Amino acid sequence: MTVTSSSPLHRFILASGMTNLADGVAVVVWAWLATLLTRDPLLVTLMPITLRLPWFLFALPAGVVTDRTDRRRLILAMDVVRACAFALAALTLWHALPLAPAPDTGTADPALFTALLGCALLVGTAEVFRDSAAQTMLPAIVPHDQLERANGRLWSVEMVGNALLGPAVGAFLIASVVWLPFALNALCFLIAVALMRSLKGQFTPRRTGGRDWKKELGDGLAFLRGSALLRLLAVITGVWNLLHQMVVIALVLHVQENLGLGASGYGLILAAGALGGVLGGFCAERIVRRLGNGPSAQWMTLASSLAFAALPLAPNGWAVAAVLAAFEFCGLVWNTVSVSYRQRHVPDEILGRVNATYRLFAWGMMPIGLLASGLVVSAAEAVMPRGLALQMPFYVAAAGVVVLTAWSWRRLDAGFAGVATGARSA
Repeated sequence: MTVTSSSPLHRFILASGMTNLADGVAVVVWAWLATLLTRDPLLVTLMPITLRLPWFLFALPAGVVTDRTDRRRLILAMDVVRACAFALAALTLWHALPLAPAPDTGTADPALFTALLGCALLVGTAEVFRDSAAQTMLPAIVPHDQLERANGRLWSVEMVGNALLGPAVGAFLIASVVWLPFALNALCFLIAVALMRSLKGQFTPRRTGGRDWKKELGDGLAFLRGSALLRLLAVITGVWNLLHQMVVIALVLHVQENLGLGASGYGLILAAGALGGVLGGFCAERIVRRLGNGPSAQWMTLASSLAFAALPLAPNGWAVAAVLAAFEFCGLVWNTVSVSYRQRHVPDEILGRVNATYRLFAWGMMPIGLLASGLVVSAAEAVMPRGLALQMPFYVAAAGVVVLTAWSWRRLDAGFAGVATGARSA
């Protein structure tokens, strides 16, 4: 696959890179900002819960809208919304300076905390509609036999922004000027808007009937219900995301209190993890072609349980970074298997709705994982020292993925074997 500087794929990847740079900055600054306002584990989790809750609330409507409209224009509108939300957050923080010390219970500034939750909710809602549209566009840009390679390249660029450059930049900026990373994010989204505006092509799905919200949602649900492998992948992704979010939010306080690292150290750990993800994106096509879809999914799921268990045992930031790199490598290979299968086997005219139904479960489980992490820490603190309590979400998540791997192992084999048999028969 050749990509020139003027190709639609190139511009699409560049725009995704800018939005993911902003997302990477946000990975650090939303959670870290919460710890500047409170030390209560449950309240700290409230910020990322607010960002993820829209996936549960709006995933299905976003799928219908995606299949009704020009997907490029929907992306443009949602990126403008996110630019405005981050600009508003930057202005709100600037006006609230200097911040009071964070208390162990409650928040240092309830009005500021509430206003930032509102901005986070707006960002998360726009992300649902934007991502629903973006994931349906790639099959209109590249041939189906090049989806694994295109997805690998796209996710590698996204990982550079989302988990390599973004967290490091966000950590540096929030450690110096607390409102500056939010202002940078607003600028990144405006640049992404300019790139997407230059993208030409046909991105409006073919109409298959009149507009009927109930019927349209039913069509997407019926397709997912009728595909045993899609249902299986949705369940695995949803449960895994729940457990993954337990680890993500637990890592913030673990790095701060158990390892004694600041925002810059945390950002660099995330950036090191991203290197593994970038490598996984470039190697995913070869791994999938060599092992097959089923075995690739099986081994990547199993490897994540080992990574979850190893994170709290890592003695320092360097070791945590190495574990995170291996984990992100496996995650990118799994994503390549799952998303490429959906893009290839779901008709374009209902891809948005099927994706939305799939991601309602897959992403809607994230807030539950974030809440569960805070509850696990709070309960564990009653019977053990705080340092050990902060490690418990890692062990709970690792045990959960072991159970998930055992449950799904044979089902993945059977599911992908059935697809291969059907393809040969056709």
